[in-house]
Amino acid sequence: MNGLVILFVALYALALAVRLGLYALNVRSLKRHGDTVPEEFTGIVDAGMLGKMRDYTLATGRLGIFERIATDLFLIAIVLSGLLPWLTGAIESLGTGFVLSGIVFFFSLSLLTGLLELPFDLYATFVVERRFNFSTISLRTWTIDLVKTLLVSGVVLGVFLAVFFGLISSAPRWWWLLAWGFFVSFQLLVSWLYPVVIAPLFNKFEPIDDAGLMARITSLAEGAGIHVKGIYTMDAGKRSRHSNAYFTGIGRSKRIVLFDTLLAGHTHDEILAVLAHELGHWKLGHVRKQIVLSVTISLVLFYGAYLAVTNEAFYTAFGFSGITVYAGLFLLTVFFKPVGYLLSPLGAMISRLFERQADDYAHARLGSSYALVSALKGLATQNLSNLHPDPVYAWFTYSHPPLVQRIRRLRRLDLKAS
Repeated sequence: MNGLVILFVALYALALAVRLGLYALNVRSLKRHGDTVPEEFTGIVDAGMLGKMRDYTLATGRLGIFERIATDLFLIAIVLSGLLPWLTGAIESLGTGFVLSGIVFFFSLSLLTGLLELPFDLYATFVVERRFNFSTISLRTWTIDLVKTLLVSGVVLGVFLAVFFGLISSAPRWWWLLAWGFFVSFQLLVSWLYPVVIAPLFNKFEPIDDAGLMARITSLAEGAGIHVKGIYTMDAGKRSRHSNAYFTGIGRSKRIVLFDTLLAGHTHDEILAVLAHELGHWKLGHVRKQIVLSVTISLVLFYGAYLAVTNEAFYTAFGFSGITVYAGLFLLTVFFKPVGYLLSPLGAMISRLFERQADDYAHARLGSSYALVSALKGLATQNLSNLHPDPVYAWFTYSHPPLVQRIRRLRRLDLKAS
């Protein structure tokens, strides 16, 4: 067996072993501590609620493991079975040219992957989420969302691939640099368009009709030196009872979005505290830093991709008779999927640092952590969050500090300030 193939299988095996090991640690933590209500949640979470939180964590975690195994086995199968060289040959026999051949190749594999993921999405939405009284979506709305997603994704992916492969075809030696510039520009364009063009295709966004809350949010944002185009509520409850709020867009498309479920289940002070935390990310430059980091890493990856897909040995290892760049790019995405997972703790650590800094900002901005702590407790119960994650599991996978640790830290901030 070729060394590259051995490395490919070994990476997937290692990633799966790590994933299963982390899942086992999290299950063990829940079995050991899942019946104990943390002191911070005394009077808020009872035994029945805690059991529901535990069961939801186990159910979603188990489904996630099954889906990951199925997806990994599928990717390994299509790479090792000889399907990719056959598909490449079949497409090129049509004489469609490099650009269109690459688009058809990627669309075909995206369709296969989507079909594999479809039953998992159905089960998650209509079995797991409904069992825990989260899912409110009808089959009709789910189907309409699916069709819209396919259409939007098809258009976005089609435009991206057409330009991307056009650059490869027109500038064989420098396409990696040109494509990188296009990739960065395209991401920024989509980020600008998403809140004003794409998101409204799926949800209804309306200005908040609570004048008092609107005035307080506007004052909070302007006090942070951030001008947003609008403050909207989203009809999230039409699909799920989960609750959240977020900032979206760049430039003039920046806006604040509150789930209708958040407005219904939280006080004005709690909502302002959640938004103060999100404002902290903008004020402290976290979004800008993440963009710079992403742009830098992507430049290295694009150059590395150029070196790999112009090396004939890379293709022969996986059954190709010659260089086919678009197939090589797909191979690279599959090859480095487990690498990305194994390196994900680095991104998670940076994200948790940013979250702690945003908490600090919210505390300083509001003068107290009381409302934010209250909001976090409410969101935890509303979303059935895991109150007893295994420390290693949380370190590897969590983009936010575990809830109990986060609340304890916020309380320490109040003690220092008093």
